[in-house]
Amino acid sequence: MVTITIDGCAYEAPEEATILEVAREHRVDIPTLCYLREINEIGACRVCLVEVEGIDHLVAACNNKVADGMVVHTDTPRVRRARAANLQLILSRHDRRCPTCFRNGTCQLQALADRMNVHEVPYTTFFETKPIDARFPLVREPEKCVNCLRCVSTCQKVQALGVWDLVDSGSRAHVDAVAEDECAYCGQCIANCPTGALHERDDTERVFEAINDPEKVVIAQVAPTVRSSWAEMLDLGGKAPTPGRMVAAIRRLGFDYVFDTDFAADVTIMEEASELMARLAAGEEGPMFTSCCPGWVRFVKDRYPALAGRLSTTKSPQQIFGALAKTYYAQLLGVDPENIYVVSYMPCIAKKMEAAYPGMDSTGTGPDVDAVLTVRELTRQLRSRFVNVDLLEEEEFDRPLGVATGAGHIFGVTGGVMEAALRTAYFFATGENPDADAFHEVRHEGPERGWREKTFDLPDCQLKIAVASGLANADALCRALERGEVRYDFVEIMACPGGCVGGGGQPIIEGINLSADRGCTLRIIDEQSELRFSHENPAVKACYDDFLGEPLSERAEELLHSDHAAWAMPLRVTADGAVA
Repeated sequence: MVTITIDGCAYEAPEEATILEVAREHRVDIPTLCYLREINEIGACRVCLVEVEGIDHLVAACNNKVADGMVVHTDTPRVRRARAANLQLILSRHDRRCPTCFRNGTCQLQALADRMNVHEVPYTTFFETKPIDARFPLVREPEKCVNCLRCVSTCQKVQALGVWDLVDSGSRAHVDAVAEDECAYCGQCIANCPTGALHERDDTERVFEAINDPEKVVIAQVAPTVRSSWAEMLDLGGKAPTPGRMVAAIRRLGFDYVFDTDFAADVTIMEEASELMARLAAGEEGPMFTSCCPGWVRFVKDRYPALAGRLSTTKSPQQIFGALAKTYYAQLLGVDPENIYVVSYMPCIAKKMEAAYPGMDSTGTGPDVDAVLTVRELTRQLRSRFVNVDLLEEEEFDRPLGVATGAGHIFGVTGGVMEAALRTAYFFATGENPDADAFHEVRHEGPERGWREKTFDLPDCQLKIAVASGLANADALCRALERGEVRYDFVEIMACPGGCVGGGGQPIIEGINLSADRGCTLRIIDEQSELRFSHENPAVKACYDDFLGEPLSERAEELLHSDHAAWAMPLRVTADGAVA
């Protein structure tokens, strides 16, 4: 330990700590723009400058370590002038049309300019305006990029992809895509961009057009984790952000029906658990990988094609819902599938791409899921329609596709798909339910490096499983599998750290990671659910009895399963379904 003095106060600190870490631990506020702890600590933006006695020049607090006896000043005139000048230089190369930017109100650069009282830019404004390609789920506006390299570091270190990098040199240096074909569309670069340089393709108006079409029956499905994050950027006036209030808010947008993707998650478990038991009975080589995360599916098909054949053929809950909405539910309504328009609210960017993949058209009338919106787009929709969410009372999901169990709810947190599947697999093997929390050891307990593994006893066999989130962890696991260092029967992988709760389409609150809190919310909902096993969902039972027959039936295979070999990486699909 060393002793460091910051603004006249002495603190004890570890020798390896940076000035910024010690300052934040003791609530001394030092501004940052490019900084991401343990991911991007390069001091590129120079707005975290501080004065250290004995050093002539100002130093970046984010990447300079403390020393015993160090005396730091964070708020001198010299520091303030230097920070302001650096911020003005950044702003001189930035498109400052803030009112029309997707990140207006949540932009860190905008917030810094306000906090640091920088309202004028004395330098010649210079940035190169380039046409915006908004066809694909992930959109880049280069003139808003501040070269902080957060997207570069996140993509390389957290996701092991390297899609982004700094190209050219000197004054021409800028961030650009250098491996675009390898993109998983996880959206983690968007989640970590401090400005509006990266954002999702906005599909909100396309949805409103469908809602306004009198010929269309417009259906919303809401992913598990949306109920844990939907209100983070809204003012509820002190009211609890309950799933019921979420349903009421979405219904006010004009949807004919509001359903729960968790229903489809329960169906996913029925198919996936059956598929697992069939593979085990046939003695097929493991592992069987979960396939409900399209970012992970893109990653393994691109990086480890030899392992892609082990993906579960069961579609994701989003796509299962779309298929059933345009077949089973269309039949219940007596409506032509062509007149049903399905909208998904997801915490994910890759879901926009998944909806347009080959094989995701069950009726021949178009995609099973017509539009996918992120949680951020939901926020924009509610605001644009001036929905006073604080005045809404709780409402229930419509039925029957709105009935779900606790097992469906936990799909949104890493380990949740595995736990839900094991609950039902145990029932299929024994005819009896296990304790609902018997497989709790697969649960996510916070940010992790590597993966978790566990062996569970089933009748006549031991089931060895693994769970990983974040593509860097997935990459390490896949390498270990290819080298023969590990062996598993069943593996769950989510592209985003923490699972969908940390998805690239979630609300962005600078400096705060809410994925753990969102995961706890889903776990609590599961624990408080009357039904916690997918196979006990009465609406799912009715769907099988009246329409599907049984898991892995011919109709179930046709509607609920996909051929992952039907398309090859790189595959990019535009909003209108065209392959590019």
